[in-house]
Order: sequence, then C-alpha cells, then structure tokens
Amino acid sequence: MRFYKYFLFFLTVFAFSSCKVFRSNLMLKTPHDYTYDKIADSIIKQSYRIESNDIVQVRIFSNDGFKIIDLANSSANFNRVDFDYLVDRDGTAKLPLVGRIKLSGLTIPEAESYLEQVYTEFYVKPFVTAKVINKRVIVFPGNGGKAQVLNLQNGNTTVIEALALTGGIQEDGKAYKVKLIRNDGTNKPKVFLMDLSKIDGINVGNSVVMANDIIYVEPRYRFAKTLVTEIAPILTLLSSTVIIYSLFIKK
Repeated sequence: MRFYKYFLFFLTVFAFSSCKVFRSNLMLKTPHDYTYDKIADSIIKQSYRIESNDIVQVRIFSNDGFKIIDLANSSANFNRVDFDYLVDRDGTAKLPLVGRIKLSGLTIPEAESYLEQVYTEFYVKPFVTAKVINKRVIVFPGNGGKAQVLNLQNGNTTVIEALALTGGIQEDGKAYKVKLIRNDGTNKPKVFLMDLSKIDGINVGNSVVMANDIIYVEPRYRFAKTLVTEIAPILTLLSSTVIIYSLFIKK
C-alpha cells in the first residue's frame, strides 16, 4: 500500500510541475507581470532607418545627361554608377570619392537626399536611389518548427506582411499575443505586445519592422497532449515496475 501512495504522490508532483518540464522548448518567455513597451504612433508610423551592418545598394544617375564614369571600369562611360556599401558599427560607410560619411539613423529617402547633396560636388545634378539589400527579420509564427529568417526586399515591410510571408500564424499560435522584440542598442531590448486577433489590431500590425527584429507568436499550451507525450514513457516504466513488484509480493 505504501508503494502505491508513493507512486500517486510522484505522479501528482510531476503532473503539476513547472513549465520547464512540459514547455522546455519555449523561447523568449516573459513573466506574468512583465511591463511591455508602449506602442506609440511614432512606432506605428515609423519608416525604416539605416542601421549598422546594413548593406545598402546605391545608384547614381546624371539628370543632365552627364556621363558618369564607372569606377570599376575606367575604359567605359555609363549614365549611372552602382555600388554596394556596408554600414559599419559606428554608423558610417566608406563611399567612392566622398570617403567615410555617417548614414545610420537616416530613412531611405533621407539617405538619398543626403547623397545627392554630397555628390553634387562631383556630378551635375546627380539623382540617387538607395535600397537595403540584406534586411532580415526572424519570425516565430506560433510553432517552433516553422520559424524562418526572412530577407526582406520591401523597405517598409510591416509585421502583418512578415507573418504572411511565413504562411501566417500557425494553428497553435496565439494571435492575441504577438511580441515584436527590437534591439535599440541598449542592454534591454524593447518588447511590444500586439493583439492581432481582432480587426482593431490592424493598426499596430502595420508597424514597420526594422532589421534584426524578432516577431514571436506565443504558442498555445495544449496541456492534455503535452501531458500524454511527456508522461507516457514514465508511466510505461512505472507500470512495469508495479507489475514486477506485484509478482515478487505474490511470491
């Protein structure tokens, strides 16, 4: 009888143990009393800004038909010159002719306007286009096995667009608990909580993602399924132990 009491006690403790046993695969968990960052209009309407480690593709055109010399091929003249540059950790990039200039923190239109001013010294009314070509975000759509790293071509991709590119929120995902995690250069990242389960969430869902953002849809906890999966091997072992113990007792 005492053996069965111990068995029931062990089973009860295991069944009500912490999520570290049953949900050990969950990432980026926040305490119940966690204070999320406020989603202000400035966040929702924010345009993408160039950051360190961005690779920006720049094209310079001559508005007045001035033949721009291709810096990689001095034997030929072209109406435009293309080059890619890396924004270093200090926010600067080394560009042809103008040297090192600071570009981090600028939106794409601001960078284009600034580069047009800079290259006015060398070209007649230059026209500049710029595009970040290595912008990436990480999306966990509610099922850990479906996580993806997205290379985004659109400079102003929104949270909803990023989720759509991964196939949408998975069946086990909580649409009312979507976290946008953003590293703003401080020791503590900003965490914004979004409720996309209702039409009212379209406003926050249209927030523009920044490079290296993490979109994390918290997965639903299926207790019964998890319980069966986790406890089945232990129950099998304990059942075998009980049977063997019973056989010895009868003898």
